[in-house]
Amino acid sequence: MRQAVVTGFLMVALLFVPPLFFAAPTADAPEPLPAAPREETEPSPALLDSGTVLRVWNGEQVEEMTLADYLPGVVRGEMPATFEPQALAAQAVAERTYIYYHLRGGPKDAHPDADICMDPNCCNAWTSEEKAREKWGDKFDEYEARIQRAVTETDGQVLLYDGAPILAAFHSSSAGTTASSGDVWSSDLPYLRSVKSPESGDTVPNYYSVVTVPEAEFRDTFLSAHPEAKLEGDAAGWITDVTDNDSGRVESASVGGVTVRGTELRSLYKLRSACFTVSAGDDGITFRVTGYGHGVGMSQYGANQLAREGKTWQEIVAWYYTGVTIGTMPG
Repeated sequence: MRQAVVTGFLMVALLFVPPLFFAAPTADAPEPLPAAPREETEPSPALLDSGTVLRVWNGEQVEEMTLADYLPGVVRGEMPATFEPQALAAQAVAERTYIYYHLRGGPKDAHPDADICMDPNCCNAWTSEEKAREKWGDKFDEYEARIQRAVTETDGQVLLYDGAPILAAFHSSSAGTTASSGDVWSSDLPYLRSVKSPESGDTVPNYYSVVTVPEAEFRDTFLSAHPEAKLEGDAAGWITDVTDNDSGRVESASVGGVTVRGTELRSLYKLRSACFTVSAGDDGITFRVTGYGHGVGMSQYGANQLAREGKTWQEIVAWYYTGVTIGTMPG
């Protein structure tokens, strides 16, 4: 890894980021904003985006890009350009933070000669300017200006906890409450706590979704993962003891006598989140799902709603990432 990126980054990453999740709707208004994080001193020029050089795997070869060139492509790929400017800025800061967090762990097996890649299943979704032109058409200049402004106006700014970049997880939409990291993954991180989130079915497309799985397909899929399960007789008795965690997501359920996490059911049946109810009927097993994503960290639609209410990007990240400070990477 190049000197400009990794001086002093000898610690391994805390954990690997798995796929997305979510929570149940609530009538409660969002709780008051936590105190805005402390902004630190002016960044050193060496730690601005233009001074950080990345080796990027583009799917075919490694190319060198500055963070100033790479980051706009990530914001283009991860958040709608129509979102509020302060939401886009919060996204840029979260993405920048995650990139530095990722760099601390060194290259992944998928791209051992590169620092980072353009694959959303590995590192970040990334959309080139050319692809954005095709997608946005005559709106390109307007949307691109919004993306570039979000990146340049937050140049060098990252989210820190105990002086280190955080795992700045984010997801598309949460159903009233985000999830603590331990609800979804194996570790409870102090800055990834469950908080209220203000989006709703009025502000999020496809906020509610329904997935019906025919009985035979449900049985075959589950038995491929858990051959010891007993899925016989009336399907209404296959799924029992469904429990929710504090954020409203399914914590666990017994399926054919095998206890599994809600996150596993989400993955097996390709649900948009782990915030769901389940029932059996003539058509099969039906999941009624709210939200989209793993539910940890910043909700993108929640951030957009907060921005509409007049919150700054600093207030938005303080809302979703508990106890963080805003600063620059130490030189």
